[in-house]
Amino acid sequence: MNILITGANGQLGNEMRNLSADYAQHNYFFTDVQELDICNKEAVETFISYNHIDVVVNCAAYTAVDNAEDNKELCDKLNHLAPGYLAAAAQSRGASVIHISTDYVFNGTNHIPYTEKEPTCPTSVYGSTKLAGEQVVLQNCEKAAVIRTAWLYSPYGDNFVKTMIRLGRERDTLGVIFDQVGTPTYARDLAVAIFAVIEKGVVKGVYHFSNEGVCSWFDFTLAIHKLAGINNCKVRPLHTADYPTKAARPHYSVLDKSLIKQTYGIEIPHWETSLNECVHLLLQAEKE
Repeated sequence: MNILITGANGQLGNEMRNLSADYAQHNYFFTDVQELDICNKEAVETFISYNHIDVVVNCAAYTAVDNAEDNKELCDKLNHLAPGYLAAAAQSRGASVIHISTDYVFNGTNHIPYTEKEPTCPTSVYGSTKLAGEQVVLQNCEKAAVIRTAWLYSPYGDNFVKTMIRLGRERDTLGVIFDQVGTPTYARDLAVAIFAVIEKGVVKGVYHFSNEGVCSWFDFTLAIHKLAGINNCKVRPLHTADYPTKAARPHYSVLDKSLIKQTYGIEIPHWETSLNECVHLLLQAEKE
């Protein structure tokens, strides 16, 4: 199969690139904006047709949640319109689409894990545009899977894990939110799940994926520091009200993963197991 991965220079895109070596029977097109501007409808149509694409994995997104509040037009282009172009172009040649979305489509007022059937209610520009992207992908392509994820991190790019390691080394004290609860997602584990979907074949619908378990950002930070050997930084719990942001965050965004596990036969590691793997890679890279 010919597989297009957009957003290839991001966290998930890089992990897809790494894992592709294990699925060498396929032909891959790894693109970022330099190779393919997914906001350009004609360019998307031409690329997918000319390269005979069979599967589109859309890892591209506008993910600067606070900046999105002031950049609504660009955010909507990347998160809503562009996925629609990819889905329509895929549909025109009978290809399938795997589109990555977010827990921000929910308002975060639940107290039990969100299933795919829960009503959506985004409270930010980022969440609203991602929800619109989900809808247009499912409308425009008969073979489309939307995978919502949360709290993504990896050895690549900027993310919470790398930031907490840096700040833990720089500061004596650090305040971290304790009243927002969810589940971290190691981008490599999500990439493994995406390849499981590719190999089995897309079963149309919405799916949830994160690692197993539950924690707050405060708990997550303590685990990061322990694994990174950071002992001289006092981490203090903060209320959300103590750390105001331009965009609202979900207070509770734990995702129920039952459907993706049952449909594609995957096993999902606990977040602490995967965090250990990622931090080990980061520390190893520092020594090299």
